[in-house]
Amino acid sequence: MYYGDIIVQYLVFPGMLFTAVVGLVTSWIDRKVTARVQMRVGPPFLQPFYDIVKYMIKETTVPAGAPAWLFLSAPLIGLAAVSAASTILWRALMVPSETFAGDLIVLIYLLTMPALAVILGSFASCNPLASVGGSREMKLVMGYELPFVLAALVPVIHAQSIRMGDILSASPAVAAPSGVLALLVAMLCMQAKLTLVPFDAPEAETELTGGAYIEYSGPPLGLFKLTRAMMLFTMPMFLVALYCGGIRFGTGWLDIVLGILKYVGLVVVIVLIRNTAPRMRIDQAVKFFWGPVTVVALAAVVLAFMGW
Repeated sequence: MYYGDIIVQYLVFPGMLFTAVVGLVTSWIDRKVTARVQMRVGPPFLQPFYDIVKYMIKETTVPAGAPAWLFLSAPLIGLAAVSAASTILWRALMVPSETFAGDLIVLIYLLTMPALAVILGSFASCNPLASVGGSREMKLVMGYELPFVLAALVPVIHAQSIRMGDILSASPAVAAPSGVLALLVAMLCMQAKLTLVPFDAPEAETELTGGAYIEYSGPPLGLFKLTRAMMLFTMPMFLVALYCGGIRFGTGWLDIVLGILKYVGLVVVIVLIRNTAPRMRIDQAVKFFWGPVTVVALAAVVLAFMGW
């Protein structure tokens, strides 16, 4: 493959541009459904795109005393990571035979980077509220990463491989009881990775007035918002690929439609949880993930080793 093709795949399809567009559409669906639940009309279809454009033409300010290079590079780190993760994931979905060994580990690592970017940016802001938001984000990451990795082990055990191509070619993990438990754990961790209710303590507008993002404005804030929208698309698709067989290209349009419906189903679950659950305190969230969620994840791993 030529370097030009690699650059196009990363920047256009299936990389940054494609992921950004679909992520913004998904965020509109989230906001529209939320508005309907609250008996409001909701935003027009292009509103998420208007918001990003508005951020990009606003002035960028850097807090006094903040290291400008770290403050401004933090949103770029998150955007680059989710773009790379989407590119690797979609390459695996489209051509499973061309995946590389250990790409699952790389995906898990890249999908953690947006949270680390928020932590870096918040502590670089030199703002007490931002530091509290960054501290909460750090504790949340420490809480959900352990059960998320344990849940990711279940399809690895079933496929006997850490290659996404082998996992996609094997029987869907959700067909076994261990896969069902692992998917439930991964869905809860996904909600926390997206910092959506009930795990939105790092942002908590009613408590921290934006938390980690309080000092951000203009394009850097727009990049953070864009990264969150891209994660809203990439994370559910990652779970679809990991547990539900992904989207099978080249086998007929029916399989493609079925794969899209799997993704839509996970997005619906995200929206329902967001609109029906109260916010958890950060200590409650950590205890929840290190307690019952980790226990269920360990049970799923044991069942997977037993062939269930």
